[in-house]
Amino acid sequence: MKLDGQRESDNVEDLRDQGGGGGGSGFGGIGMGHIGIGTIVIALIGGWIFGINPLTILGVISGGGAPVQHSAPAPVPAQTGQPGAPVAHGQEDPMKRFVSIVLADTEDVWTQVFQQRGGTYRDPKLVLFRDSTPTACGRGESATGPFYCPGDEKVYIDLSFYDLLRTKLGAPGDFAQAYVIAHEVGHHVQKLMGISAKVDAARRGSSEVRSNALSVRLELQADCFAGIWANRAQATKNIIEAGDIDQALNAASQIGDDTLQRKASGTVQPDTFTHGTSAQRVHWFKQGYETGQIEQCDTFKAGSQ
Repeated sequence: MKLDGQRESDNVEDLRDQGGGGGGSGFGGIGMGHIGIGTIVIALIGGWIFGINPLTILGVISGGGAPVQHSAPAPVPAQTGQPGAPVAHGQEDPMKRFVSIVLADTEDVWTQVFQQRGGTYRDPKLVLFRDSTPTACGRGESATGPFYCPGDEKVYIDLSFYDLLRTKLGAPGDFAQAYVIAHEVGHHVQKLMGISAKVDAARRGSSEVRSNALSVRLELQADCFAGIWANRAQATKNIIEAGDIDQALNAASQIGDDTLQRKASGTVQPDTFTHGTSAQRVHWFKQGYETGQIEQCDTFKAGSQ
């Protein structure tokens, strides 16, 4: 991914030195309108670590069942120069710069898209934190993975998630990391367009199976919006290098519900899916990337994959 000469966003809030105190409520600690891209990943990894049935954890974080209290999984030890690695005072923080550039790219893309549609884009904030942090959606935990909170219009990420993505899930590469940010910004776009509010209303009073199905459609659309970002950013800034799109597609595949469930328990339960299968996630990112059009990201249309 080409980063040289690109601007950095002013909308990054770095709270990593404040410390929020980890542990505590773990997976059940945050009540959100949307579940972030990493939530199902962390839930399944947590199941492996603690010997908890991952499907039970997924039921809790998607709104079903009673809260479960346990500690969050310890982050994978950081390596120098890798996401989540501590940076000495006064030294450049390469990962903060990377995140700031990707966020700036999303700002430029979505400002253009909204202007072309006669609207105005409102930039979200992106918060870097360690362990836990207060949000308008409840207390955010590293165990939740990256997530978007519609209440304060902020994307939250503990950079140790990128170590997990690379070392445990087989999805290395800077473009895979950028895809994670673009997906969460996609949830912000859904809020501004009124899509998430309609889905939230439809989920109220629905069965758990129906609610999960709507969640899948929302997440797949965020994947498609991430593809639109890649399309538009490439057209205007030529950011993509050889292998970048393959990195994003690999990441989308590795965090599909079916792939993660199969790795965690050896079985797949489609009714519990909240983010979509590997094939669906790959399809919708490609749809956004190949078309660059919001109209081509209607994951709610009857017959959509």
